[in-house]
Amino acid sequence: MIELIFLRKTVCVTLPTSLAAAEEIRDHLIDQLNLALRRPGMYGGEVAFRILIDHLLFVERQPEAWNQLKQSWEEQGLWTSTGPSGAFQEIFPAQGDCYEVASVYAEFAQRRGWLGPDRVLTAEEYEAVTDRVRGWAAADRTWADVTAEFGPPSVLFGGNNPLYGKTLGYLSGDPQQPMVVFHLWNGSEPGSEPWPPEHAQPLLLAVRFGAGSFRGSLTFTPEGDRRRPTVEDPYLPR
Repeated sequence: MIELIFLRKTVCVTLPTSLAAAEEIRDHLIDQLNLALRRPGMYGGEVAFRILIDHLLFVERQPEAWNQLKQSWEEQGLWTSTGPSGAFQEIFPAQGDCYEVASVYAEFAQRRGWLGPDRVLTAEEYEAVTDRVRGWAAADRTWADVTAEFGPPSVLFGGNNPLYGKTLGYLSGDPQQPMVVFHLWNGSEPGSEPWPPEHAQPLLLAVRFGAGSFRGSLTFTPEGDRRRPTVEDPYLPR
């Protein structure tokens, strides 16, 4: 006769604590998006923007806003097969980090109430910038020139190291007012050693401002016009 003995083992399981509330999740995602926009190279660039925005729109139960955004970018000439980055590759020298693209996503974040600016211009300051900026950008300028003329930006896309390009955004307290964006570049001539760059300060290539077409919103400096890529330019992706 075979006697079978079954042993019962008691396993203690610690149940997880309660999950974060929807508002906490939303606030966390907004914090992460603001960090990613300011330092895109550390967070994965445009892919990170899209993921965070997708999650935020899901939490806010408005996923359809992404397709609406793409449609508006298509109408502006900002949407390509590679996203907004493709539109910038046709007009600016290549940069290691997508600071210029970050500013486009930041404008959407601004309208959604997600963007946390470091400075908000008063109505008078904003009007002074928008009234003067196109004429002011008709001459060659540097990063130091921009901040000396218009003060610190509302958002700095990129770090404080002058050896790298960056983008500066200026905005008012009205989220429907377009951001005034200064696109700055630093680097070397094609065929030269890529590092260190040739300039002590990033050079202003263009100011972007307005709700119309992407091309129509740009005012190029003479330096920006000289550095616009051509079909044969090695800056352009192959």
